[in-house]
Amino acid sequence: MKTTKTGMRHSVIVALAAVQLVCGKTLAQENWGADRSRPLVTIDQVGAGALPAEIAPIEAPFPMPQLQKPTFPALTLDISKRGARPGVNATKVIQKAIDDVSRRGGGTVVVPAGVWQTSRLTLKSNVNLRLAEGSELHFGGRAEDFLPAVFTRVEGIEVMSSGGFIYANGAENIAVTGKGKIVGPPKDAPVRTLSGPKGVVEVAIDQDSPVETRIYDGVDGRYFYKPKVLCLVNCKNVLIEEISIAQCVTWNIVPIYCDGVIIRGISVESVGIPTGDGIDIESSRNVLIEYSTLSCGDDCFTLKSGRDQDGRRVNRPTENVVVRYCLARRGHGAITCGSETAGFIRNLYLHDCVFDGTDRGIRFKTRRPRGGGGENLYFERVLMTRGGCSMEWDLLGSATYVGELAARIPLRAVNELTPSFSNIFIRDLEIEQTRQFIVANCIPEMPLTNVLIENVRVNCGRTFRILDVKDFTMRNVQINAKDKTMEVTNAQNLEFDNVTFNFAFE
Repeated sequence: MKTTKTGMRHSVIVALAAVQLVCGKTLAQENWGADRSRPLVTIDQVGAGALPAEIAPIEAPFPMPQLQKPTFPALTLDISKRGARPGVNATKVIQKAIDDVSRRGGGTVVVPAGVWQTSRLTLKSNVNLRLAEGSELHFGGRAEDFLPAVFTRVEGIEVMSSGGFIYANGAENIAVTGKGKIVGPPKDAPVRTLSGPKGVVEVAIDQDSPVETRIYDGVDGRYFYKPKVLCLVNCKNVLIEEISIAQCVTWNIVPIYCDGVIIRGISVESVGIPTGDGIDIESSRNVLIEYSTLSCGDDCFTLKSGRDQDGRRVNRPTENVVVRYCLARRGHGAITCGSETAGFIRNLYLHDCVFDGTDRGIRFKTRRPRGGGGENLYFERVLMTRGGCSMEWDLLGSATYVGELAARIPLRAVNELTPSFSNIFIRDLEIEQTRQFIVANCIPEMPLTNVLIENVRVNCGRTFRILDVKDFTMRNVQINAKDKTMEVTNAQNLEFDNVTFNFAFE
């Protein structure tokens, strides 16, 4: 069967036998991305176990600097030679070593093999905190372990709170490296159960108040927000390499307002922790993430840019991010843009990655009152071995969080609170097993615009559910599905170019 109809403004639900849908329009081939003649990567070629010693040149379909690892002077201090002892809280010794090295012009603070107890550490300029192989930094679980309150963001809103296990603000030329491990507090630790404000953060926090008065440190009757693992704020020239992280209490690696970040060869295990995001790039720019393995209780590789009116006040985008040769195992989304989008997310290039069992593969999230959005987002050469949904746009959110604004109809007036997603290019995907190929729940007054999905082979239970899109093209796509139903609502210029359906798939 052939069709030349490209504008669908009403809901259409169809059940088809094995057919080929062909649209006459052919889009120009985009000249971007990696060498497409190479075979897709395999699972043994990605993730922390495949980390090479050097950083290969960075390629991207947008201007992107060639990031270099920071270098450090020869000065090295071993904490065991400065008085640290296993079984005794070593916070003061480690922090003094960091302070001394920074004051003397920079160098490396070594945490040798062994188990070391500590409270929050503050990283300073020109310091490499190196966790030697066999070392474990175990962080405390009381609110007092994260005092005084420091400047940070909680889900995209600025506050004074616990910060992170390792925290930095305004530091330059810093690193956390080595084959050691960072371990969060026990499962019954107070920082996991201390009371936080009721409701979502945009409601719980008075966004009209000065940031310095938004104190959530868990003492003197105040509420508490949980510490991240690595919370780096306003930092430049950052390296996080080879370390592994387990037992977080919330988000793991979180650069906020940073410029020039390299994250490579790291491993995160946070399955079972409801807010256990792996890496959250928040309102930061010029970021390389490579050869990392994440298995998470929430999203894996995530881009964010602020929430609600506070995010719009700050108005700092996340931009120029390259993710390559990474492995996402378990998590809500393998690569996720949002849901904090107030400052915009732009210029993302993910390539040569494997998604092996995440609930969703490529995921986009926002809500009507959030503003901002995303644009110029590129994904190519991805192997998805198994999962729930290959691609999902969840742009309306849930009534639990935004009430009646989560309802698709009636259309709302377009204003600064209306998020937009556009210019999304996805190609060269092999999807071995997924429950659903595409779900796009978009915003009718601000449709998802200019999407190209090409050169894809997918084995799926269900095909697609597409609502409120414009200029949405699928080209050279083979869909092997069990369910023949396809749902389309308000799709303007939905185009199929050499799309093949096979419903005999088992």
